[in-house]
Amino acid sequence: LDISSKNEVDKIFNTILNDIQTLDVLINNAGITSDQLVARMEFEIWQNVINTNLSGTFYCSKAVTKTMIRQKYGKIINIGSIIGEVGNQGQSNYAASKAGIIGFSKSLAKELGSRNITVNVVNPGYIDTGMTNNLSDIQKNDFLKKIPLNKFGTVIDVANLVCFLCSDKSNYITGQTINIDGGMVI
Repeated sequence: LDISSKNEVDKIFNTILNDIQTLDVLINNAGITSDQLVARMEFEIWQNVINTNLSGTFYCSKAVTKTMIRQKYGKIINIGSIIGEVGNQGQSNYAASKAGIIGFSKSLAKELGSRNITVNVVNPGYIDTGMTNNLSDIQKNDFLKKIPLNKFGTVIDVANLVCFLCSDKSNYITGQTINIDGGMVI
């Protein structure tokens, strides 16, 4: 699935909703980076990141909202990034896409709240993944100095937060951006 293609997203969600007819949870987790300083960034690089990260989140959310409104229930969890709050050199496209997800989610939470649909953002910090494995030891040590817990998070840490937001334990939480970053952005 090319998440940046509205037609592909519509097609897959039409298939899913025709098969199961209900949808309780949507987790928008697709995302890419393509780092470059603005002075050198080609428009296509900018557009590809925005289309995948931000437009893809919109396309998937739009595809499920009518079903969730009809059900009068649903949970949408969008995966952002602390970079959407603090920025990062060479990541203006990524930061813009993730900041856009935060604003989009707050607006969508206001639109859907009266229908018992929650919308929240999970903002991971530096999580031990393939993306952080590409960092040099010097870069890793620089990042660790900025994290009060002095360690990278794990995918399990993020999954636990997402599971909480999917559960009934989070029914009164909407429009929130929750950083999971070891305290980096405090």
